[in-house]
Amino acid sequence: MKRGLIILLAVCAVAVTGYFTASKWLIRHETLSFYDATRDRPVDVDIAIRRDKEMQANAGMLTLPVAIVNHGNTVKYTEYSFLANVLAARGYMAISIQHDLPRDAPLVTKVGELYVGRLPVYERGIANIEFAIAQMKKIQPHADYGHLTMVGHSNGGDIAMYFAKLHPDEVKKLVTLDNLRVPFMTDGRFKILSFRSKDPNFKADPGVVPDDDQCEQSGITVVQTGYQHTDMSDRGPEKVKESIQNTLNKFLSDDSTLKPVNTDAIKVPKPGPVAQMAPVN
Repeated sequence: MKRGLIILLAVCAVAVTGYFTASKWLIRHETLSFYDATRDRPVDVDIAIRRDKEMQANAGMLTLPVAIVNHGNTVKYTEYSFLANVLAARGYMAISIQHDLPRDAPLVTKVGELYVGRLPVYERGIANIEFAIAQMKKIQPHADYGHLTMVGHSNGGDIAMYFAKLHPDEVKKLVTLDNLRVPFMTDGRFKILSFRSKDPNFKADPGVVPDDDQCEQSGITVVQTGYQHTDMSDRGPEKVKESIQNTLNKFLSDDSTLKPVNTDAIKVPKPGPVAQMAPVN
């Protein structure tokens, strides 16, 4: 009996691994170049999507959940495929947006100013997100752009958090990788997952990351990784990316139709009156 159970568990583990491996091969990436005439600014995006889910959406069989991936400073929008692929494997349409252009001024720190003087950068990022979504609605109308999963690394994490502050009703979940400037939202309106580095060169500003009690009350999960800040992109070691992928996959799992049923939440109705005798035909 015990041996049979072990074999069954092994088969299940192989099946789950096989599912995500197959999903990865089914994912396609496409780079699109948009142009925002009102700002005289190109906005490039990389789309990661499972082919089968895209076909179903195009046929009107389902509505794709949408995730927006925001890159860190000096990192390209195409260098977060390790995140986009997990999202796509889960059925999301992952949209990675290029926020910075060579002509943009370099990111600077101005102590004493709001978000150390980076508010204009965040506002530019919000404009990029809004423009990219408007363009994607024309290309893929069968997607839920009103309940976004926002993802971002470093400066991109701050852009994601600032977007959530401005548009809380449009955000379903929020994932940051070592954002340092914009304080977390703590009103509990959506779940937040944040990976934190152990890096002496990158420290969050005071008040950005809530304490443990506030996190528990607000539905915020903080993961102290022990990794370097700059390792949280495709440039990082495989073990770092795999660890982040596994945690992110679990965070997204409660959106899956295959999630386990919470039996504690099931309400059994009280029995109604019972007939004293069987009805006669």
